[in-house]
Amino acid sequence: MRLFMKRLTPVLLFALASPALAFDTGTPTPDALVKGLYPGKGYSPYAQRDFPSNVYWGETHLHTGLSLDAGLFGNILTHEDAYRFARGEEITASGGVKAKLGRPLDWLVITDHSDMMGIATDIQQGAPNIVADPKGKEWHEGFKKGGKAAGEAAFDLITHFSQMKLPEKLVSDYSPGSEVYNNLWYDIIDTADRFNDPGKFTTLIGYEWTSVPKGFNLHRNVILRDNGDHARQVVPLTTQPPVGTQNPLDLYKWLDDYEKKTGGQAFAISHNGNLSNGWMFPTEITYAGGKVDKNYVELRARWEPLYEVTQIKGDGETHPKLSPNDEFADYGTWDVGNLDITELKTDDMLQREYAREALKNGFKLEKKLGTNPYKFGMVGATDSHTGLSTAEEENFFGKSTSVEPSKGRVSHPFVKSKLGEISGDMLVASGYQGVWAKENTREAIWDAMARKETYATTGPRMLVRFFGGWDYNEDDLRSRVPAFAGYERGVPMGGDLKKAAKGKKAPTFMVIALRDPVGANLDRIQIVKGWMDNKGNTHETVYDVVWSGDRKPDAKGKLPAVGNTVDLEAANWTNTIGASELATVWTDPDFDSKENAFYYARVIEIPTPRWIVYDKVRLGAELPKDAELIHQERAYTSPIWYTP
Repeated sequence: MRLFMKRLTPVLLFALASPALAFDTGTPTPDALVKGLYPGKGYSPYAQRDFPSNVYWGETHLHTGLSLDAGLFGNILTHEDAYRFARGEEITASGGVKAKLGRPLDWLVITDHSDMMGIATDIQQGAPNIVADPKGKEWHEGFKKGGKAAGEAAFDLITHFSQMKLPEKLVSDYSPGSEVYNNLWYDIIDTADRFNDPGKFTTLIGYEWTSVPKGFNLHRNVILRDNGDHARQVVPLTTQPPVGTQNPLDLYKWLDDYEKKTGGQAFAISHNGNLSNGWMFPTEITYAGGKVDKNYVELRARWEPLYEVTQIKGDGETHPKLSPNDEFADYGTWDVGNLDITELKTDDMLQREYAREALKNGFKLEKKLGTNPYKFGMVGATDSHTGLSTAEEENFFGKSTSVEPSKGRVSHPFVKSKLGEISGDMLVASGYQGVWAKENTREAIWDAMARKETYATTGPRMLVRFFGGWDYNEDDLRSRVPAFAGYERGVPMGGDLKKAAKGKKAPTFMVIALRDPVGANLDRIQIVKGWMDNKGNTHETVYDVVWSGDRKPDAKGKLPAVGNTVDLEAANWTNTIGASELATVWTDPDFDSKENAFYYARVIEIPTPRWIVYDKVRLGAELPKDAELIHQERAYTSPIWYTP
C-alpha cells in the first residue's frame, strides 16, 4: 500500500546524497517559501545544520595473507596492498592477475583473524618450528605442491582450528604474548595509521575474533574508533586455548576492558548466522549451555549494535521457510550446514540464524528480560580472503586466492565434506556498506555505525535515505533536499520513533533511493515490518510502497514483475525498464499503538547477470546446469523501531 509515488529528479537526489555531488540548489522558490515548504534557517539551506549529508562507502570485513586460512590458500597480499587497492590503485593479485576497483572506496577495516596470525606465512616458507611439528610439516608440504593439495591442506587447517585440535606448540608460537604475534599486531596498527588520510580515505583498526565451536560460526569483527596509540595498549582476543576463549561473553569483557584501559571506544559485528546452525541469535541457551539471561541480553545490546546481513558466504536477511510470503526471500541462500559441514542444517535452526527473525525475537526477549539484544543496524561486507575488497559482479575476485578469476573456479567447491557441499557458483559477490556521516574520518564513520545510520547493499552503490516520523507528507518530497524534513520531524534509519503528537494515529515513513550511477535501475522499494502482538506472538509483512512503471497490484496485492533485459550471451542488461530514482511517503495501514514494531527499507534492482555469467563470457567457463544466472541485487537499511 502507498500514499503516493514520486520519481525524483537526479538533481534532487544528488543534493540529498551529498553537497559535494550536488548541483547548486540556489535560493528557495517563491512558491516553496509561500507554502512553508522551505525548511532553511537562513539564506543558505546548508547553514546551521548538523546532520550527516554525505554517504561514504566501505566495508568492515576483509582478510590479507596474515589470516591463517587466507595465507594457506595462497594470499600473499599485505595490509598495505589491501589499502592501496581499496583507495583505487591497481595492484597484482596473489594469483598474478592485475586488479583494480572501478571506483575507490572511502574507508576500510581490515579484520584478519586474531588467532594464529603469521602462521600461514611461516607454513609457506617452511619455518623450522613449523616443519618440526608433524601437522605443520604436512601443511607445508601440501602448500608446496600447490593446486588441489594446497587447498586440502588449507581446509584441513581450518577443520583443526574449528574443532580446536591445533598442535599446542604452534598455538603458543602464534598467540598474544609471543614476539611474532605482538610485532605483527604493532605492524597492523602502524600501517593503518599510515594509510589513514582524514577527509580522503579512512582506515579503522580492527580484527576478527573467530569463535567457531564445533564448526558453528559465531565470528565477530571488532572495530576500534581510535588511533594506534590506543590500540597499542592491548592485544586482540583469540579463541584457541589456553589464552583464548570461544564465549562471546568474554569478548564483551575484552571490549569493556579496552574502553576502561585506553579511554577509547569499540564495538563488535557478528556475521554469517546462516552457518551457525542455530547459535548466532539464541533465545534460551547459548552454544555452550549458558543462559540467555538478563546479563547476556544487556551485554549483547551494549556491544553489538550492528549485524553483517550480506556477504560472500550467503545472504543473511531471511530464509524462504521463515518468510514464505516474501517473494524476494530466497536470495544467496546457504542452508546446507555449519561452516565446515560437519553437521547438517535442520529447519528448527533457521529462526536463530537470520536477521529478520532475530529482530522479531528481540521483542520477546525484551518483554521477558527487559532488554532487546537484537536491536541492530544492517551492514554489508565481503569477507574476502584475497585482500581485495571486490563486491561487483563484473569485477569479482572470489572468496580466496585459490578461486581468483579462472575458467574452472565456478566448479571449485567452497567447502565439501562427506555430508554435503557448497558449490563454487553459490558464492555471492557481496557486499558493501553505505554510512551516512558528517565527514570521512575515523570518528565520524565509527559514530555513524554506532548510531546505526548505515545500510547494507549486495554490491551496488545505491543512495538510500529512510526516515520515520508521524507527519511526513507529499510536500516533503517537493523540497530539493527532503532530508531536511526527515531529520527535523523524525528520525533516520537506526533510530527510535519519538512519541506521537496528539492526534497522530500511525507513523509515516519517508524513503528515497537513487540507483548506482553506473548500475542497474530500480524495480521497487519495500518496507519490511515486524511486530509483536499483545499475546507475545511475532509477525511480519512486506509492503511494496513505490515501484517503477505503471504496474498495478493484482487482487491479492501482488505487484507484477518488472521484466528482464539481461543478455546472457554478452553478460549485460539495459536500463530500459525500472526507474533511476524512487521516493515515497508511506503510512503503516496496519498500525497498532500497543504493539512493538520495527521497519526497514529494502530497495530492489531490476534483474542483472551474476558473476558466473561474466566468467562464462570472458573466460569460457562451463556453468553448472542448475546454477542461478540472474538475480536482483538489493539494499537493506537499518531499521527504525517503535516502542509503545
